[in-house]
Amino acid sequence: MEDQKLQGNQSETIVNLQSAKQKFSKDDVPDALKRALPHAVDVEKRLLSSMIQDPNEYLGRAAEMHLGKDHFYKISHAQIFEIITDMQDKGEAIDIMLLTEKLRSKDVLDNIGGVAELTDIATCETLHANFNAYLDLVKDKAVLRRVIHTCSRSSTDAYTDPEDVSAFLDQFEQAVFEIKESDEEVSKDSMAKDYLTDIYDQIEAYACGEQDKMEGLDTGYNKLNMLCNGLKGGEMFIIAARPSMGKTSFMMNIVEHVAVTNKHSTLVFSCEMPSKSLVQRLLFTRSGIPMNRMRPGLSMNKQEILDLRKAVSEIKEAELHLDDTPSLTIGDLRAKARRMKREKGIEIIAVDYLQLMRSNSKQAASSREREIAEISAGLKAVAKELDVPIIVLAQLNRGPENRGGLPRMSDLRESGSIEQDADMVGLLYRKAYYKEGDEKQEDDGDSVLVLAKNRNGATENVYLTFKKELMKFVHRERNDDEEE
Repeated sequence: MEDQKLQGNQSETIVNLQSAKQKFSKDDVPDALKRALPHAVDVEKRLLSSMIQDPNEYLGRAAEMHLGKDHFYKISHAQIFEIITDMQDKGEAIDIMLLTEKLRSKDVLDNIGGVAELTDIATCETLHANFNAYLDLVKDKAVLRRVIHTCSRSSTDAYTDPEDVSAFLDQFEQAVFEIKESDEEVSKDSMAKDYLTDIYDQIEAYACGEQDKMEGLDTGYNKLNMLCNGLKGGEMFIIAARPSMGKTSFMMNIVEHVAVTNKHSTLVFSCEMPSKSLVQRLLFTRSGIPMNRMRPGLSMNKQEILDLRKAVSEIKEAELHLDDTPSLTIGDLRAKARRMKREKGIEIIAVDYLQLMRSNSKQAASSREREIAEISAGLKAVAKELDVPIIVLAQLNRGPENRGGLPRMSDLRESGSIEQDADMVGLLYRKAYYKEGDEKQEDDGDSVLVLAKNRNGATENVYLTFKKELMKFVHRERNDDEEE
């Protein structure tokens, strides 16, 4: 009886399996599961054949073009490539016999298909002249596989309903960018003489007093330009001050010169002030009309109207992009900056200001100092990744008020990592801020940018006058009673 019952269950199981097989036909399997990953196995064989036949020439080319074992689709091909590369690095001779013994000693000869398969690869008919084209094709297929794996992994992670969707999107975008970065070729060797002409021309330009031969972007302030050689790609310039010192005005003065005067594509992130207010400041600064006249009953003469119209026209033509997202996260900034670099060719970024930004990482949630450190490091990474200079405003603590004197780098609020990450640190100071009565009125415009850190140049003071009615800083000479 038990046997009959067991046979009955088995028969029922077979019927169910057959039914399931009929129900889920081959056409019902998702396309992603039916298709093999992108590959070019025959081309991989031709690459290896060239490298085995003439290792000095073709292994060298492969290294220059950054070919790695992960670019091979077939595991056995990756193993052969890894071993012949290792043999060359150790100065060992490479031919079919020596390679066979090497593979046998490493107990991988059978894994690749034995002597017959190795011989087939080594003697494979190939056109050495097409080596670079073969290599590019193999790398392209590897990139496509990485894209598929990244998207598949991200799709799986998306189904887990991540708590921080913004951070998840940033991680996905970063993964895609890493694919592109990893596929970049290593830089080719160069000779010192290759750079001498450019360096000599630059020195000669300086000696002749030419101002347009700076390595970086012109800030609009000659003394600052001289000290930093312009704002260069990959560098972070911190401008720090106590509240009401005019750091936003100073940043926008530089932005105006870069974007409006010299017509470089610029991106400004304003976490504190609405974009409309920034444009209003920019308009009055550009036109030379005092902001305090912006009120009902404003009367303007003919020249002022012409100046205002000219300023409007110039700002309209500028590639000046503004983002006033409050509590901006470093992930959002990175994503937007990448997109703007790709779509608009952004040449410089400005951020107002660092302590108003946020980081959504778990480590940042436990410590404000840790959060600031992550934001600072993230901003520096954006500058390097996009190869643009980035100006970042920051707050100082009450140290200058307690001393009644010039600020120091140690006054940077909440994190010493800002000082570490920055290439330049400028501390903005206005004497009148700490004075009262007639003394305050007398020194009202006198300002100093203390260049406290300059990774590629001297640290000196830049003396300025702040024209409050125009929200504009201009150069001035040092007074006799001021510190050097």
